[in-house]
Amino acid sequence: MSSMHFRPARNWMNDPNGLVFHDGRYRLYFQYNPEGATHGFMSWGHASSTDLVRWEEHPVAIRYTEEHEIFSGSVVLDEPDTSGLGAPEKSPLVAVFTLADQVGRHQAQGIASSLDGGLTWRLYDGNPVLDRGSADFRDPKVFRYSGPAGAYWVMVAVEAVERRVLLYRSDDLKTWTYLSDYGPRGATGGVWECPDLFPLAVDGDPSEVRWVLLISLNPGGIAGGSGTQYVIGSFDGVRFTPDEPMPPAVPLEACDWVDHGRDCYAGVTFSGLPDDERILIAWMSNWDYAGRLPVDAETPQRGAMTLARRLTLVRTEGRVRLRQEPIGPQTTTIAELADVRAGAPSTLIEELSERCRIELSVRLDGADGFALDLGGAAILDYSADSGSLRLDRRPAAGAMPDGFGSIEEVRLGARERVELVIWLDRDSIEVFASGGTCTITDLLPERDGAGASIAGRGGSVLIERFVVGAVSATEVKGRTA
Repeated sequence: MSSMHFRPARNWMNDPNGLVFHDGRYRLYFQYNPEGATHGFMSWGHASSTDLVRWEEHPVAIRYTEEHEIFSGSVVLDEPDTSGLGAPEKSPLVAVFTLADQVGRHQAQGIASSLDGGLTWRLYDGNPVLDRGSADFRDPKVFRYSGPAGAYWVMVAVEAVERRVLLYRSDDLKTWTYLSDYGPRGATGGVWECPDLFPLAVDGDPSEVRWVLLISLNPGGIAGGSGTQYVIGSFDGVRFTPDEPMPPAVPLEACDWVDHGRDCYAGVTFSGLPDDERILIAWMSNWDYAGRLPVDAETPQRGAMTLARRLTLVRTEGRVRLRQEPIGPQTTTIAELADVRAGAPSTLIEELSERCRIELSVRLDGADGFALDLGGAAILDYSADSGSLRLDRRPAAGAMPDGFGSIEEVRLGARERVELVIWLDRDSIEVFASGGTCTITDLLPERDGAGASIAGRGGSVLIERFVVGAVSATEVKGRTA
């Protein structure tokens, strides 16, 4: 199936790993089962791209061994060769990941190095490099930090069941010293996984830099099952301090969420980009049903990634929020409407292409809200009374696993005008509202190409702008290397 979302040609995929930009290519490693379409035999699959849209799949990068599966982690360019794993005039890429001994329920951190730009990897003979004697110590994200005390590596990992983020430092990526921990705080209804920590300037102002801590949570996400919360704060090279301290457990609605949908999990950002640029990719599924999604009998495959998303921080309504801008393929406009009034259900387009981008701007003009029906696959509904946008994917969920049919909701606040950007694939939807500070990502049953219609509720609404841009197969097609 041609898709604008990356998925391997065969087999199982989940969390993105080792996202790195190096030598002009974005490298995406990911949790992968080379043996089949169910979770197991965890290894690092590999794909790369020059534009974050067209991906080339490569052979398995780091394969499981008889002793360990290779769980989630990160990749950095060790430019000064602090690790000593480089070669003359050749800085190594270093992968830091969790070595998971499933028999003994033991998890520790290991490293591997690459001297050919990330195509092939050599496991370090001295693994593990950090071992707490824990069954649930995993998902290291490593970055280079420079401060008054000099430059060093920082690792952000989790004690998953304890709901704690742990920070360590190292001078050589081999020997690690404990710095501090964070949590349990905020959403604690499930295990914590796949942390990330990075700086961003608020509204692009370099004099106001905050740090963003991402924490994935399963179960206990805002939409049920898997989800990712974020916390804004400061980092002094030792300790992360949130701007708005939270007690050990709070209502989910009191937390900030990367996405309010069911299918955006374990998202992390690329290393190797300029300090003021952050791009995130997440796994587009949910542990509630990921292993039960239908597969093609001839080429069984489960798992896809979200579109890449450029992250920024903005101050809105008195708070600093994370904004996401999707990086999608080029489109060709196939439908455009402006200043059309709709009360009763009105057809906007007779047929939606398999892959498209939709821009929608609706002025309520006193109506109670509106409902956008996307060919029966999903309904987007905005209520002026609650100020909430809801995504209902129940209408076509009959052929999907139990628990798939659901309604997701994100509060936009009272709006006279609602503006949405929607990326619709054959089997998924990503909705960006309020300028990208509110998002909903959901898998969908495979669509049949039906059109879209809209209806005002409690009065007519004005469709100020409705634009559909189709994505051609050539815009998303990659090749297997």
